[in-house]
Amino acid sequence: MPENNPETHVIDFRAAEQLLDARDPQGAVKLLDSVIAAHPENTAARLLRARAFFAAAQLRPAELEFELVLEREPDNAFAHFALARTFERAGRPAQAIRHFRLAAALDPKPDYLRAARFDEDG
Repeated sequence: MPENNPETHVIDFRAAEQLLDARDPQGAVKLLDSVIAAHPENTAARLLRARAFFAAAQLRPAELEFELVLEREPDNAFAHFALARTFERAGRPAQAIRHFRLAAALDPKPDYLRAARFDEDG
């Protein structure tokens, strides 16, 4: 029963990180599917899968995963920023700017502040 072995899930998670870094988001998603099936509460795996969906231009699945992460961690600035990028890519600028601004309010990193465009009307 190796697929239920927690060590296998850790290995799969780390391998998925490497696949995403190597620009193989589909491969990362496949590995993460089994990790999340065994550990649906694992927010880190869900965030990584959301990033992989985004990298694969699967915007709706990415959106759903980022939203799930934010339900669990509403103060996760990166998840807000990534969800905003997802909305931006999907042509939904009003939703994007809301999450860009939440990300910048939670963590005033230069990238987040630039994307939030606080100096513009909105």
